[in-house]
Amino acid sequence: MTPIAKSRRAFAALTASLAATLAPALAAQDVAVRGETVHTMAGAPISDGVVVIEDGVITAVGPAATTAIPEGMRVLSAPVVTPGLIDAHSTVGLAGYLNQDGDQDQLENSAPIQPHLRAIDAYNPRDRLVEWVRELGVTTLHTGHGPGALVSGQTMVIKTHGATVEDAVLVERAMIAANLGETAMADGQTAPGTRSKQMAMLRSALVEARNNLASLENVDGDGESDDKPARRDLVNEALRDVLAGKVPLMVTAWRERDILNALRLAEEFDIRVVIDGAAEAYLVTDQLREAGATVLLHPPRARQYGDLENASFDTAAKLRAAGVPFAFQSGYEGYVPKTRVVQWEAGVAAANGLGMEAALEAITIDAARALGVSDRIGSLEVGKHGDVALFEGDPFETVNRTLGVVIDGVVVSDQPR
Repeated sequence: MTPIAKSRRAFAALTASLAATLAPALAAQDVAVRGETVHTMAGAPISDGVVVIEDGVITAVGPAATTAIPEGMRVLSAPVVTPGLIDAHSTVGLAGYLNQDGDQDQLENSAPIQPHLRAIDAYNPRDRLVEWVRELGVTTLHTGHGPGALVSGQTMVIKTHGATVEDAVLVERAMIAANLGETAMADGQTAPGTRSKQMAMLRSALVEARNNLASLENVDGDGESDDKPARRDLVNEALRDVLAGKVPLMVTAWRERDILNALRLAEEFDIRVVIDGAAEAYLVTDQLREAGATVLLHPPRARQYGDLENASFDTAAKLRAAGVPFAFQSGYEGYVPKTRVVQWEAGVAAANGLGMEAALEAITIDAARALGVSDRIGSLEVGKHGDVALFEGDPFETVNRTLGVVIDGVVVSDQPR
């Protein structure tokens, strides 16, 4: 063999090895997970429990004494086992860990209202932050466009494995992200510069979408009028789906008045609104409950200045006591490492009146309900996806390592992190 041929063969082998390293295996495996304590989130924790996963789906859950593990199946063990953790709002995969212009796709500054920007077009499944949160037990992210614009774009729900976004996506378009308050104010003389202008612009956009829908209803059944195809408008198409109830409007609103503005908007247009951030939610628990709103609560340790100056560690406990559904998120960070770790944030709330079990619910089954995917993930039940996290102790204690992670029956991590 010539030196050139040898070099080509070596290069091909190196390329194949690198590809195998970068792309996690996607084929579901048959695996059992055994825990000294298994938190199923579908009932009381199971002592010495077993979760059996076959072809990516949970097929059995119960005490080890009565739950058979098929012969030859790989078994993972840990002191504490939970469903895969769910981050209810993040920008991971769009806001990359390098914190450079080339990997910061969570915000487009060219216009204040851009509901047609798709998260799926900007998500990078190979970003190091995706791997990092996955190794810590986060198996599902609600991620997408972040704060800084009145309507910044769309969000999606993805699993934290897969070589492509198509491999990872669970819900391609989950919500439309809007923002109120200081974070969505424009600089100088550019609108919006006040809260009343923010609300007026949002109302105008929704009215325009409603008018656009009415005009489309006047054309004949095949979508054509005068032998000309109907003219598409991506902005109006996205907002028409909000008006039709197909997609909720997620409104990041920190202060009491911004939260109430969002609730009034929901009532005026009869749309579904999810309140994100909600630093002053404890002031309006009655209004949130009466409106039937879900809250994606800010990380308790988020820096308390500006719109967050009145944030509190015990807001989660107050929301739960008031009967307001909520889930925890990592949120958006403008500095490295660009994200927080959702279970450590939930742990702060657990220590400030919420309690361990309720905090765990808020990053598993309650988060799944908030995102509309509780029929597939969020608890360890027969028929649900095989997403499991293994810990060497209380998952809210930062000293306790994550021992393993399973997503859709794939062991994506089995080294302590």
